[in-house]
Amino acid sequence: MTTTVSPLTTQDAEALIAAARRAAEAAGVPVSITVLDGGGHLLAFRRDDRAVLISGETSTRKAYTALQLDAATADLVDAVQPGGLFHTLPTALDRPLLFIAGGVPVRRDGRLIGAIGVGGGTPEQDHSFAVAAVETAA
Repeated sequence: MTTTVSPLTTQDAEALIAAARRAAEAAGVPVSITVLDGGGHLLAFRRDDRAVLISGETSTRKAYTALQLDAATADLVDAVQPGGLFHTLPTALDRPLLFIAGGVPVRRDGRLIGAIGVGGGTPEQDHSFAVAAVETAA
């Protein structure tokens, strides 16, 4: 028997953005935040005025990577190093993958329904802001 899980909504995405922003603001870090739905489509995006421009791209790629591999990008960094399980993946596919911490899957009732990506701080900061958002808002 299959149970239906509600998809990630725009309201959910806005709550994730708000939670990640609070965490980043508390740390004094200007960031960009991207939320994708389960199909990889953009639901919400926000870039702080002082966030570096490239953080918009990195936040989106981190979210996409977390969604496609159903794993936090922080957990995948070693997998793309020489000898790692996914060593050739970043160059083998024509996809916007980015193996830097800051992307986290979003689940509801144990099912993958989307992902959030944060860029602009250190990888560890970005990861902590994304995790805080998922723990607070999802």
